[in-house]
Amino acid sequence: MTGAAAAAAPRPPVRVALAETVGALPREAGLAYEPKFDGHRMVIFRQGGDDVVLQARSGRIITAAFPDLAEAARHLPAGTVLDGEVVVWRDGRTDFAAVQGRAFATPGRAPGLARRLPASYAAFDVLAADGADLRPVRYDWRRERLVELLAELGPPIQAVPMTTDPELAETWYETLPEIGVEGLVIKRLDQPYKPGKRVWRKYRHTDTKDAVVVGFTGARERPAALVLVLPDDDVPVVSSPLPPALRARAGTALRALTPGEPATAQAVGIGDVAYRSVPPEVTAEVATGTTRHTVTTVLRLKG
Repeated sequence: MTGAAAAAAPRPPVRVALAETVGALPREAGLAYEPKFDGHRMVIFRQGGDDVVLQARSGRIITAAFPDLAEAARHLPAGTVLDGEVVVWRDGRTDFAAVQGRAFATPGRAPGLARRLPASYAAFDVLAADGADLRPVRYDWRRERLVELLAELGPPIQAVPMTTDPELAETWYETLPEIGVEGLVIKRLDQPYKPGKRVWRKYRHTDTKDAVVVGFTGARERPAALVLVLPDDDVPVVSSPLPPALRARAGTALRALTPGEPATAQAVGIGDVAYRSVPPEVTAEVATGTTRHTVTTVLRLKG
């Protein structure tokens, strides 16, 4: 525990640890279980003075989009780096579209959105404390340090619950979806934090997930494909081609939105594709593979 984290605290941008999907709840010894919130991945850097930097999974700096969390993070000790999930609570459950709308807000709109849709931060790991890099340290020690750091801070920055009891974890898995928890993340107690590696495991209720529509290709009245932002990410991806019935439904939804500037996004097997952006106000249920670079298929539009 002492001396294991001699390196200086990481500075932005950093690569985050990732999770691989599993089809059953792991139950071997030496595991920790955490609820998996359906939100927007964020790393908080509390640097010297009053300096706070908020980073999305992609490395994009989103401090200006979350002035409420930036202000709360100033109460952390200098030299602290946290990894976690931003969520917005509405009517007793998390609202993925709302948090993604906040993540892509312009600096001019961000303060108003912060007042109407205040964000909460579910911290699930600490990458640095007291200016020292804790990523090489085993998870159970990092968890202990995380709880110590946040014990007196309170909302909107709090540690996610954690248990080493698989029976309690199973209860969480069965009962928490009603508040927007989509499953569990499972970590080994003896495991260091490994940036960019899928060393954690996630056990979800379904292979489908909600994504926010941030653009379209083709004509707005009958789009050929939708451009989406998936949970835990902020890099837009192009869906597979929409079937005819879904094109008509998407066209109806898009007519209510004002198109923004042209942009490009990655389409699997094609490369960069031009699209027109729209405000992140429409949510779609999508199916994806277990890796980031598989095809994303839109199943239906929601709401």
